[in-house]
Amino acid sequence: MNRPGLLLLDKPVGPTSHDMVALVRRELGIRRVGHTGTLDPFASGLLLICLGWATRLAEYFHVLPKTYEATIVLGDARDTDDRTGEQIASSEAWKDLDIADVEEGLRQFLGSSDQMPPDYSARQLDGRRAYQAAREGDPLKLAARPIEVSEIRLLEWSPPRVDAVLTVSTGTYIRAIARDLGEALGCHGHLSALRRTRIGPFTPENASKPGSLGQGDPRIVPPLEAVGWMPRRILNGAEVADISTGKAVPAADVQTGVPVALVADGELAAIGFRDGDLLRPSKVFRGV
Repeated sequence: MNRPGLLLLDKPVGPTSHDMVALVRRELGIRRVGHTGTLDPFASGLLLICLGWATRLAEYFHVLPKTYEATIVLGDARDTDDRTGEQIASSEAWKDLDIADVEEGLRQFLGSSDQMPPDYSARQLDGRRAYQAAREGDPLKLAARPIEVSEIRLLEWSPPRVDAVLTVSTGTYIRAIARDLGEALGCHGHLSALRRTRIGPFTPENASKPGSLGQGDPRIVPPLEAVGWMPRRILNGAEVADISTGKAVPAADVQTGVPVALVADGELAAIGFRDGDLLRPSKVFRGV
């Protein structure tokens, strides 16, 4: 198969995101494959896989908000902040909580805040991964990172389990929210289950299942449709020639700081950014 674009994959619990990339390579017989953001092995749900030259688009999907369905278990703290870790503290204070307490606890995470990453994360400091340092008994002193939670809503309170839906910015650790919710409620907590149900405009509803890619014709979203959430700038013939050689074109009515899809003959020709009154191509795809 030699069809560039975006493959929507519904990752099951168990394999890593890198396992899914390797599986797509095998099942579709294509070498250039990459994901746009990982899911932990114990999590399931939507994984966006770029194929062919569309792997060069992967970095632009990081700005899209992500929605998750999460199960948090109160009363039990884990060193990894999720169910895969060792218990480090416990409490039965959750027995004194009611649904109003839990809803109020969740609401405090709405909006912008600084989040402390888990000790077991892929963050780096001085060339060391946090999870490697934690396994060696020498956790890194990581800095808090800004995050945005645009939605957090209780689905069910079945003590000590909290089922919730969250929409968050890229880089947000849902297991850190589980940890912090437990601390805010005075009873500890960890993330027990996680499913990603949306990335920007994409959902798992029409996603492919691992193991079935070679059976039939999986739907691959064409590059231009894949970046349909970006503003567009239609190029004329002269501008296509300019863009293909890396030259800028008039910006027209586009914002500064956001990627712009530059379109020629109904196809994605380049991604550009505004620079004053010009649009400068960042990556050019015309002719690849």
